[in-house]
Amino acid sequence: MAQPIRVMLEHGKKKRVVACAFDWPGWDRNTKLGGDAVAVLETYRPRFAKVAELAGYGDEFARLGELEVVEEVDGIGMTDYHGVSGRPASVEHDPMSEDDFERKLALLQASWVTFDETAARVSDELRKGPRGGGWEKEKIIRHVNGAEIDEFARKVGVRVPLETREDPEALRAYRNDFADAIRDYHVRGEPAGRWQLQFLIRRCAWHMLDHAWELEDRDLTPNQSD
Repeated sequence: MAQPIRVMLEHGKKKRVVACAFDWPGWDRNTKLGGDAVAVLETYRPRFAKVAELAGYGDEFARLGELEVVEEVDGIGMTDYHGVSGRPASVEHDPMSEDDFERKLALLQASWVTFDETAARVSDELRKGPRGGGWEKEKIIRHVNGAEIDEFARKVGVRVPLETREDPEALRAYRNDFADAIRDYHVRGEPAGRWQLQFLIRRCAWHMLDHAWELEDRDLTPNQSD
């Protein structure tokens, strides 16, 4: 029997529930309270499979079985407001094995590549949301890289100017430093400030993939010849 994929459900107080496949950082999805967040998560399996393949874990991911809810927790304000996981799963408090760490770090690095490649190929103008809203592509790129630089990386002591996001070479060097810092914290067994290291990796990967998939969904490239 194929090994199931462990899932945590994080319930917001009023609006949303998030399903987190916490062993596979970046594969978190949300829906409205009362909806089937696990079913929504399942619909993203093919998209996440591409990330796993890029990370070098495509075959391992393909052999996995069904999604299995193993934990349910109460969310925080961010759960409702942004549909983002704000709490670590219980096992994310535990030390990672070397195999788990290498897989999770590789998935974070694959999420960087996925975001960059997606941003490079989608149309400059994006499809508007149902009410005509949504950020433009350049604002999304600046937001995603800026949030990681200005918030997430600082949790493991990496501090670079926010302007780093504007320079591809500087951004590449920063990401190498960020990955090295994560590895160093893992070796020392230290948390990332107030966050568990596993949770930091998951949140960073989720943020990259969430916006990469938004860019894909809003891409107007197929319609440019109309």
